[in-house]
Amino acid sequence: MGERRLLLDAGNTSLKWAVVENGSWRTSGRSDYAEWTALAAHLKAGTDCFIASVASAGHEQRIARLLERAGITPTWLAAEPGFGDVKNAYLDPAQLGVDRWMALIAARKHTREAVLVVSAGTAMTVDALSAAGEFLGGVIVPGVRLMRESLQAGTARIDGASGDWQAFPRTTADAVQSGIIAALCGAVEQQHARLAAREGTPPRCLVTGGDAQTLLPYLNVTASHVPALVLEGIDCVARGAISR
Repeated sequence: MGERRLLLDAGNTSLKWAVVENGSWRTSGRSDYAEWTALAAHLKAGTDCFIASVASAGHEQRIARLLERAGITPTWLAAEPGFGDVKNAYLDPAQLGVDRWMALIAARKHTREAVLVVSAGTAMTVDALSAAGEFLGGVIVPGVRLMRESLQAGTARIDGASGDWQAFPRTTADAVQSGIIAALCGAVEQQHARLAAREGTPPRCLVTGGDAQTLLPYLNVTASHVPALVLEGIDCVARGAISR
């Protein structure tokens, strides 16, 4: 068997994965934590496996058992002070979410310009990377589902009805959806402006995560959708680890 590695991005609500063989991405997918069939079909004993996880301990234990039964010993990744020319300027570098770190590493491969890295998942993170490759910091806000659930839990007259974005909403459901989009886009646009002011030029903006396509039509900054950004970062780290 030639070079083969399994990449796993274990998020709060789903597991994203990809299989790379001899330098080429052969297949990828997404599984929730209740259904492993699609992923299990690609597990082969002895495969190099690299995991970036922000999942719960229970989910991580289930992943570990699945891989153990398949004869795979994984490498669990963590944020580090640096990788290549990407510097982690978090006050405690290990505290940075490993998914955010992987996305920043991948973003550096996409562009050498200043770049804003947006991951719109259960929570949304908006991270700034300078043209020199320094991670400057970022913000975390609740994502679409968490915002909606917080409104439902904290108010008496907002239910789970699905709404649509409107410039001037005239139903409660539309008001909720429009407000959520406005809040998330506002966080991205503010950080974009701050990074532009620091760097002296408008930064690139890369958007990933399950809710990326919910936000992209409404952002007032030019942005690119990169669905596999975290997996790309895991692959960069995996290639570095294997070559050592």
